[in-house]
Parts: sequence; structure tokens; C-alpha cells
Amino acid sequence: MANEPVVLLGNEEESAYIRKRLIEFNAEHVPENLSSRFEEINLTIKDDSGKVIGGLLSTLCWNWIEVEILWVEESQRGLGYGSHLLHQIERIAKEKGCTFIKLNTFSFQAPEFYQKNAYIEVAVFKDAPLGSNHYYFKKAIF
Repeated sequence: MANEPVVLLGNEEESAYIRKRLIEFNAEHVPENLSSRFEEINLTIKDDSGKVIGGLLSTLCWNWIEVEILWVEESQRGLGYGSHLLHQIERIAKEKGCTFIKLNTFSFQAPEFYQKNAYIEVAVFKDAPLGSNHYYFKKAIF
């Protein structure tokens, strides 16, 4: 029987190496015109004084955009800023030839908001975190 491998916490350099190797592997299995597509796309909304009151952080990868964070200052919610951010990233996704947008949210955040904006629930993890649900959404881009 082989010896058990030693598993250690990796440092930043080792993490970068592992990420690079997986990206190289993935590139061999993705159409060439998509293999190098990776781009951060971040949007902000500012008030008249220049203060950031909302934003959307996302990554374009291959043929989709993943929205990682959408946030609007609590006092500014319900004014359409979140929907405006979604519409902007959808426009960008279309311009860049993406076929869908994916994102996730928790039950204590905004699943109804995404449904209202035509995002389709594709998965849910119950009790993640305990007492809440973790939702995954997708919207096709035409």
C-alpha cells in the first residue's frame, strides 16, 4: 500500500501554480477562440457627491459572465439601481458574445430580486448557511 500523501496549507505562490496548471488543462478542452477569455468587469454607481452607492463585480470567462457581487447602499435600495446594474452587465455580456450570466445569492439577500429580473433558479442548497438557503441563478443572453 502506498504511503498517504502529505497535505499542507498552500502559500500564495503554490496557489498561483495550481491555478495556472488548471487553466492550462482547461484550455486544452475549450474551443481556441474562447480559451483565453477571462476578464474582470466591475461597475459602480455614484451619487452626486461622488460617493459609491452601489456596484457589481463580475468575471467574464469563456462564454459567460459570473456576477460575484451586486450591492446597493441600504438607503438607496428599491430605487432601481440594482436592476440598472444587472441591465448594464447583460448589455456588456451581449456585446462580448456571452450566452448567459450566472450568479448566486442567499435567502436573506435577494433571490426574489433576481427572479423579478428574469433570472432562473437552477439550484438551491438548503441550510447553507444553517437556517438559510443558497440559490444559484442563470439568465440566457440573446
